[in-house]
Amino acid sequence: MSEAHVVTPTNTAKPVAAKPVAPKPVAANSGPLPFGTFDQLAFFAILAFALYLRLPYMTQPLVDVFSWREASTAMIAENYWQHGWNIFLPEVNWSGPGPSYQGREFGLYGYLVAILNAVFGWHDWFGRLVAIGFGLLTVFALHRLVALIWDERHAHAAALAYAVMPGAIAIESSVLPDPAMLGLITLGIWLYARAWAAGSKAYPVWAALAFTLGALSKLPGLGVGLAILWLMVLSLLRGDRTTFLRTLIAVAIGLAAIIGYYAWAIHLGRSTPPYHVAGSGYVWDHGLSAFIAEAFYAQSLWDISIWWFYGYAFLALIALGLWLPPRFAKEEPRAPGLTRLPYVWLLAAIIVYLCAAKEISTNPWNLHLFHVPLAIFAGRALILLAELGGVSFPSLAGVARFIVMGAILAALSQFQILPRLKTPQGEEARLMGQAIDRLAGPDDLVVTISPEVGDPIAVYYSRRNGWTLPPGGGASDWSTFAEDDATPIAQLNDMKSQGARWFGVTRNAEDRLDRPFLEHHAGVIAYLDQTAERVLETPEFILFRLQ
Repeated sequence: MSEAHVVTPTNTAKPVAAKPVAPKPVAANSGPLPFGTFDQLAFFAILAFALYLRLPYMTQPLVDVFSWREASTAMIAENYWQHGWNIFLPEVNWSGPGPSYQGREFGLYGYLVAILNAVFGWHDWFGRLVAIGFGLLTVFALHRLVALIWDERHAHAAALAYAVMPGAIAIESSVLPDPAMLGLITLGIWLYARAWAAGSKAYPVWAALAFTLGALSKLPGLGVGLAILWLMVLSLLRGDRTTFLRTLIAVAIGLAAIIGYYAWAIHLGRSTPPYHVAGSGYVWDHGLSAFIAEAFYAQSLWDISIWWFYGYAFLALIALGLWLPPRFAKEEPRAPGLTRLPYVWLLAAIIVYLCAAKEISTNPWNLHLFHVPLAIFAGRALILLAELGGVSFPSLAGVARFIVMGAILAALSQFQILPRLKTPQGEEARLMGQAIDRLAGPDDLVVTISPEVGDPIAVYYSRRNGWTLPPGGGASDWSTFAEDDATPIAQLNDMKSQGARWFGVTRNAEDRLDRPFLEHHAGVIAYLDQTAERVLETPEFILFRLQ
């Protein structure tokens, strides 16, 4: 609320009240890196540690558990480079001779990867390198955000928690657009919070630009706009209409850009083959009753949390940090509304999850939106444990405890959880795709079946256009085999008429019902033996030249 400043007159009996003015902005560490020697050392050590934990997976081929999404993302980046630099036309290679435009997120991430490849030549690991770069941006922006709303010691703890979080490491060492989304969203929220703290002296132009690019890079990021709305409400409550209006204008311009782009993406996906708009499994697609019947896919969320993204230790830290929020001394006041920003972000992420529970349970990298607030609360728990028994942080004992806990969490992440996510489950498909690349003509189209049916990773490594079998795109389910042999045979013949010259299947290919292709569709293999040439057999795959 605004405070009334009263001027006491000297020559009159009546007091004269001045006009109400907004209170002074909250004093906070809102600059880029305005802190002392120990804090600088701690910050750069955490940043270096985050980089160290992400580097081991940088050169891995795109064969880990995210290979399906990674292959499509890499194809889009390659097609920017090979087929024109129109960022508004994301194109994949797995739905025929092409061009196969799709309705997808804004291609900022893929565009950066394409630029690197255009300059230095094509390398898979450029995609992981760009993702790691955005991950480090998240560590930086998260650190400064927490320093602004809480204090430096909690900033160190939150940044460390994020640096060693298994889910964050896995996603930020993958060829996915999600690191770009979270890095830019976090940067935008920090800059919006800085503008709020500075009051009418600041214009949130850079905040709006960063946040808008983040939401364009992946639409779920838009949900964190709830935090911006919270800051706008706080501006009104303290009587700062100037900051409110400036933020409102910035948000409106950014929102117009986001709505405009995604309207175009939906139009593109619905009007061009393969008539595919990325993303499904939202509550408006299936109905609230269906989500309730599945308990909002809570079992899947729990399994992902335990076995993939956090583990029991991290979940315990998060629970402890949520249970015991920080308290600040009277000599270090903090604006109550600003200190609640992590809770607002967490609420926004929960709302996004409830709206897209089926989609997120199927494509868990979308949980990346949760990682910033969860890291903040896990960091709060690290401070509680480091200061247990009256030990202060950053005393020698407190720092030692802090380092030991960080090392334990990093070890659990690297040796227990991350290996599950980086298992090369698509390696057979990569080998098959590379074999096709050696044997096929430059304009040959391919049909492939990877270990996970529907995964286009073999098409990607063939360096050709082609199809998965069942063919992908549209609203059809291309992760499940047909019940008969006639359907895939008819699909193969249709693909042959469009130019398909190669068919490859990995020996371990199974659909989502765990049915092996070589057993379930033995009739298809028999048909190919009669009508095509079996060119290559290995322990990993079978390759036919279609006649």
